[in-house]
Amino acid sequence: MTQDPNAQGRSEGGPRVKAVETSVEIIDTIKSLGGGKVTEIVEETDLSKGAVYKHLSTLRDHDLVVKDGSQYNLGFRFLDYGGWLRSHYVASEIIKPQVREIAEETNEVAMFAIQENTRIITLFRENGNQGVSTRTRLGRRLYPHQTAGGKAILSQLPEEKVRSVLETTGLPKATENTITDESELHDDLDTIRDRGYSFNMEESTKGLVAVAVPLVPDDTVIGACSVAGPRHRMNESRLEDDIVGLLLSAVNELELNITHSQESVHMLRSP
Repeated sequence: MTQDPNAQGRSEGGPRVKAVETSVEIIDTIKSLGGGKVTEIVEETDLSKGAVYKHLSTLRDHDLVVKDGSQYNLGFRFLDYGGWLRSHYVASEIIKPQVREIAEETNEVAMFAIQENTRIITLFRENGNQGVSTRTRLGRRLYPHQTAGGKAILSQLPEEKVRSVLETTGLPKATENTITDESELHDDLDTIRDRGYSFNMEESTKGLVAVAVPLVPDDTVIGACSVAGPRHRMNESRLEDDIVGLLLSAVNELELNITHSQESVHMLRSP
């Protein structure tokens, strides 16, 4: 059975609908395959050919899956869902232009990420003139301990919430620099909490360095802003003397704008 490594992997022990789980498994399989034929989906899922056909037919009727010859791919209806969700997130109209401004000022990749249950999701991403490709595409679910934004958010959560996240996800390794020891991670979170920002020193992708600042209007953490770039440009001197100060100022401005935006304050929700 194929399982999307970015799937939530979270169960609260409530009643489950097998048919829905099967459809989700097929959707995840099509995504992981980059599109696939019925035989490939059957092989990856261990489902019967008849079951796969029925679910694919239903998903096609709802434009969640499209067929090109014998190949099945995900439909762009998912993009409609994602776009709607992002546009209705807390203060998106305030956060998005600020992320763009950070990218323009640093010439690197600037991002805003949130926590949903046990994963970190990038909602906004802008490339500066020298921005490089990273694995943090919009909507991708990542382990929080592997990213600067994830650790920044974890540092602002109550201890019991951090413990719950780690019990669910563990500390899987992405690179040689990924923190895989829980005690070491807690020490890092204490440091982040004290100084107000976090680093990702090639902990998610080899050669990539990032710094992030949590966004905490009205004492409610709603996400983190980060800047990422190649190691040779994101050296210690530039991080400490340039980017950290810029990020702290930008996030402070965001927090003030969100706090004084009556509409956004009423919409605030914690992870």
